[in-house]
Amino acid sequence: MPATTLMIQGTTSDAGKSALVTGLCRALQRRGVRVAPFKPQNMALNSAVTADGGEIGRAQAVQAQAAGLEPATDMNPVLLKPNTDTGAQVIVNGHAVGTMEALDYHRYKRTAREAVLAAHARLAERFDVVVVEGAGSPAEINLREHDIANMGFAEAVDCPVLLMADIDRGGVFAQLVGTDELLSASERARLAGFVINQFRGDKGLLDPGLDWLEDHTGIPVVGVLPYLEGLYLEAEDRMAGAPAPSAAADALRVHVPALPRISNHTDLDPLRHHPQVDLRVIGPGQKLEGADLILLPGSKCVRDDLEWLREQGWEPQIQRHLRYGGRVLGICGGFQMLGRTLHDPDGLEGAPGSAPGLGVLDLESTLAPEKHLTRVRGRLALEEAPVAGYEIHMGISRGPDLERPLAEWADGTDGARSKDDRVRGTYLHGLFDDSAACAALLRWAGLTDPETVDYDALREGGIERLADAVDAHLWTEPLRRCLGL
Repeated sequence: MPATTLMIQGTTSDAGKSALVTGLCRALQRRGVRVAPFKPQNMALNSAVTADGGEIGRAQAVQAQAAGLEPATDMNPVLLKPNTDTGAQVIVNGHAVGTMEALDYHRYKRTAREAVLAAHARLAERFDVVVVEGAGSPAEINLREHDIANMGFAEAVDCPVLLMADIDRGGVFAQLVGTDELLSASERARLAGFVINQFRGDKGLLDPGLDWLEDHTGIPVVGVLPYLEGLYLEAEDRMAGAPAPSAAADALRVHVPALPRISNHTDLDPLRHHPQVDLRVIGPGQKLEGADLILLPGSKCVRDDLEWLREQGWEPQIQRHLRYGGRVLGICGGFQMLGRTLHDPDGLEGAPGSAPGLGVLDLESTLAPEKHLTRVRGRLALEEAPVAGYEIHMGISRGPDLERPLAEWADGTDGARSKDDRVRGTYLHGLFDDSAACAALLRWAGLTDPETVDYDALREGGIERLADAVDAHLWTEPLRRCLGL
């Protein structure tokens, strides 16, 4: 029999859909249910590489981990990676098909819909349950035509929907009732229940409102999930706030420019949670001064973000930082910024042309149409610490500093180091995930005796907490009916 499909939609972005799908996948996996996550269309600059060399949203990779699976392109058949306010790179079945403006993509949705339904059908053949994450809100009137992200998908596969709202933001009853009112009759008929997220306090004070909500809409409240203080879950897209900066007198100070098109900023998460690291994301009007390490993150539009960095007055601050013995590390797009020149002859990220880089690594990078997608495992070139991660980039770098690589694989090398080794760059995402590699890099940056932090345990702990919350507060009869259990 085909899998049971349940879709989680939200009244807003960041209502908790990704987290609930993650918790449901782990809760079902604990019960021996063969479950897979699915998101028809994702818009995010945080992504992951699948074992077969495709690209999907980072959130779906985390959900796959929760389900005990390797990430697969079928779990997120359409990924949109914004590169301007009106355009995005469109990735279908794991591979880029081009860059489209919003209206062009709207016309392309019929083709995208075919890929979405085919990917879901393949998952439904292999698993008992498919838990689907919607995108944004189903009540976006202007996006209803040819919708593949919310109710358009739910109607196409004929699945029930749970509607989720975040009470911590306030106005939860208006969110739920308003969304319900804006749906069509057929869409309202498939709403199987409401889920309220991030509740703090005495639930007894909430119960009268829940009773009114059920009476007014005729839709049951499936459950109320509590606010989970300090929960860690890799962000789908939005930059997560860092924990309070380390108060340790000898903490390593790491400053990260908040690039407008920052991508795969989950690279920073192991540093955010390291007790000896004071990581600060530096925004417009602030200074990069006072850091031990300046870290340039990934970027979806490298030349534009480099120009923006210069507009903030940060280039001379980076040069001064290096003159006084500081360290600089660039990851992916940040790595390309460190070189002498950036070339984009085909206009892949803007107008065709070239731009000067920061010139602190002796190399130049040229953007090419074919995206490099791979998962790698090897060791750091100096301390020989094991390192693993993934590469997602469209650039090819050449130059003398590449002869001093940062990492070595069985079939090649990655990255570059300056002659004085104060500047390092890499295409590797996930550079800090392995505790030994993280410790080695922190020593290079100036931390004398780094503690070992088990980042995998931190990630697993967040998933387990979500599953515990589902078991304690959501595993009700209405939910079991939706799942066919």
